[in-house]
Amino acid sequence: MELRDQFRYLVGGYYGVELVDEYSLKEYILKDIRNYIEDFVHENNIDFDIQQEEKDVKEQVSEKTKLQDALLVLNKINGPMDLVFLIKKKLKKYERH
Repeated sequence: MELRDQFRYLVGGYYGVELVDEYSLKEYILKDIRNYIEDFVHENNIDFDIQQEEKDVKEQVSEKTKLQDALLVLNKINGPMDLVFLIKKKLKKYERH
């Protein structure tokens, strides 16, 4: 997987967590994910426009994909299981269509 793809799924995961309004501790997790993304950028030789990539993910990636990315990111940062369950519940609505 290329660095750009890894960055995009991390950002997608950030925006996926943002979609879970019913999670009361969302801001803390978003901060953890943002720190993880910043560490990723600093540790790797990024040769693309990260602001543009982030904007593209925010505007062009579907909610379903962002939620799926959120599950991957939460696994990487050992995120809370109650948030994982909320995301899986949100994803179930896409299975019915």
